[in-house]
Amino acid sequence: MAPRLPQLFLDKMEHLLGAEFPAFIASYGDSRLYGLRINSLKLTSGSWRDINPFGEGEGMPPIPWTAEGYYYDEKDRPGKHPYYHAGLYYIQEPSAMVPVELLGVRPGDRVLDLCAAPGGKSTQIAAKLQGRGVLVSNDNARERTKALAKNIELAGVRNAVVLNEEPHRLADTFAGWFDRILVDAPCSGEGMFRKEESMIAEWEKHSVERCSAMQRDILRHAAAMLAPGGTLVYSTCTFSPEENECAIARLLAEFPELEVVPVEARYGWMPGRPEWAAEYGTDAVQTAMHPLAGTVRLWPHRVKGEGHYAAVLTKRRSGDDQAGRVGEDGHDGRKRGSGERALNAEPRDRRRHGSGGKAMGSGKPIVRGPERSSGRYSEPLRKAAKEEADPLAQWQRFAEENLTAGAEFTGVPVVYGTRVYLQPEEMPSLDGLKVVRAGWFVGEAGSGGKFQPSQPLAMGLKAADAVRWLNFRADEPETLRFLRGETLHPDAERMNAAIPAVSDGGSRGGKDELRGKFPAETVNTKGYTLVCVDGYPLGWGKYSGGMLKNGLPAGWRRM
Repeated sequence: MAPRLPQLFLDKMEHLLGAEFPAFIASYGDSRLYGLRINSLKLTSGSWRDINPFGEGEGMPPIPWTAEGYYYDEKDRPGKHPYYHAGLYYIQEPSAMVPVELLGVRPGDRVLDLCAAPGGKSTQIAAKLQGRGVLVSNDNARERTKALAKNIELAGVRNAVVLNEEPHRLADTFAGWFDRILVDAPCSGEGMFRKEESMIAEWEKHSVERCSAMQRDILRHAAAMLAPGGTLVYSTCTFSPEENECAIARLLAEFPELEVVPVEARYGWMPGRPEWAAEYGTDAVQTAMHPLAGTVRLWPHRVKGEGHYAAVLTKRRSGDDQAGRVGEDGHDGRKRGSGERALNAEPRDRRRHGSGGKAMGSGKPIVRGPERSSGRYSEPLRKAAKEEADPLAQWQRFAEENLTAGAEFTGVPVVYGTRVYLQPEEMPSLDGLKVVRAGWFVGEAGSGGKFQPSQPLAMGLKAADAVRWLNFRADEPETLRFLRGETLHPDAERMNAAIPAVSDGGSRGGKDELRGKFPAETVNTKGYTLVCVDGYPLGWGKYSGGMLKNGLPAGWRRM
């Protein structure tokens, strides 16, 4: 049944769409479309095809604009499957996958997701970074950063920092710093009316004019944080010209160093409408109208997805005479430079400014140390940490006792109170900013020198990284029992699971190659154990005397 749409919205859309208006309105009577995106930080497309439990016959239809995206049927309920709790995929509206594809992220980039909650686009960006470079995920709504942080942690992201700041506060720290910036702006949400009828009531509360003013402020500060040669993608889920073409026209007028990178109209996408900027804008935007045809609109009667708008912009470097064109792979044709690094480029100089920021709710400064590699800290750091009885010493001992020699980590160890993080090496000081996650949260110092490994640590590992691990199949009752937080009593033989080399060229595991026996005399089965489903981590347990004490935090359990 089609939702009841506001008359003011209907009148405006009929004026804008003309002959296409009947098809547009008819689309509201169509069934919702559902999509998920597999997490390439954890598995490959080939691995997913081998284990995919959804779809019938030919399986799940692919989403054409995203190599990792698939449509699914509502009855599949992927949010209930153990693979969801292993972070193997993210449930995401199909059109919402477009902005990150246009951003052209490559490993090694510095990327900002400025309006990031609840984290779908941040996890998509992280997968494209493949653990290299830096992701800063920010949202100014404190209550929304909890879901943002959890989704990033569920996906096993190691190189992200989560902040809770207003754009102008970030601009003071990150001026000209980012290679890629995504502004998926808060908007009036007209494109989501079919997906979420509650958006209709919100539309009447949050006027287009109010949203436009907010978007203008956000874009202004985003432009200041973009490095020369960098790429900025602006997107909304609304049809309103005031929030789309007009927003970009005003930005171009204010920042002449920015220019539109034309997006190729494919998959039923339609060009932006410069004439709508003229009609709904002001005299200040007239000079910037012409490039707006290079932006893109997704209409629900033309694509298999909800309504979206996206614009790709680049900041000219000195000597640049024109921008490239966004091609089928989402990358533009610009020369590579400070805004875009080659895969084999030398790393940037490490920047360590002072002692870093302060944890929210804690007055203790961050403790920073040198880079960790090959799973172990340098001797000077070990000595200093032990002398200070620092949480880093506990983390070091935990790593030596519970992680294999082949487990490799990079990053700067930092401490917020008793919590230990591995922070991306290139981060400037976060001093004075509201920090939700200072990096990859690996655990917390406990009483008696006992380190408590975190759930995010488990989700960022692979089975072969753990000295002890226990594997269940997705259809075994023990899997659901573990996800419910229950204590398990696995056979001792299963605790001696093999830890072979991964065999599928980067996959984090599979069903059969990770099964086997590990000689009991070569490993102490008592202690922290990585619990997995079909080879993919779900969380920690602590094994002793035939009992596995469940370590899954309450907020991560399936209720």
